[in-house]
Amino acid sequence: MSASEIAFVAGATGYTGRNVVKELRARGVRTVAHVRRESKEFERWRRAFTELGAEIDSTPWGSGAIEARLAELRPTKVFALLGTTWARARREAMAATGAKPSYATVDVALTTELVRATKLVPVAPRFVCLSSIGTRPGTRNPYRETRWRIETAVREALADWTIVRPSYITGPDREERRVGETVGAAVGDRVLAVLGAFGATHWRERYRSITGPDLARALVRLAFDDTARGRVIHAEELR
Repeated sequence: MSASEIAFVAGATGYTGRNVVKELRARGVRTVAHVRRESKEFERWRRAFTELGAEIDSTPWGSGAIEARLAELRPTKVFALLGTTWARARREAMAATGAKPSYATVDVALTTELVRATKLVPVAPRFVCLSSIGTRPGTRNPYRETRWRIETAVREALADWTIVRPSYITGPDREERRVGETVGAAVGDRVLAVLGAFGATHWRERYRSITGPDLARALVRLAFDDTARGRVIHAEELR
């Protein structure tokens, strides 16, 4: 990796984000991990990322400060790994404003803010956006509808982007409890294994689950792959 490469990771404390930080540092990339100052686990992540040789950034969202920070930092790669569980969104929205939450209050708002900030970087960085399988226009699924709005914002605003749509993201090292996702991955992988044995290998590779470390390796690889520019990458290309 070139010594001039600088990666900014938004959503660094999530399951995918922390693995992306680790993978970038393993490749010798200067890595700036964004951690919210108000997080109860700020010190934990500050220590963990510092031990990896990453830099910590706690620029607040919603004030225009992210735009100024990226213009100053001039990253060559920006990873948009922002997302929340419904339970966490509910807790945080109620604590902050007393208002009912939605994915839009976190996922869409913060990612579009990051898109605006990226657009102002003098030399356009590669913007790697984590989306989800099944994302499409007209979906009635609230989460995937949110992802479609984010993907649209990325495509319309930026020239150098890569959107990644994995299936279930799981693994034994995942701290967050997502029972539905864990069970869905386990059951789905078994069904897909049977389908694959009968020749449906395309469906098996597209829909089977992927671990956080494997996804992180794919995201970092794609960030440095010129052929991934302006493309939506599906799960079968992540392995």
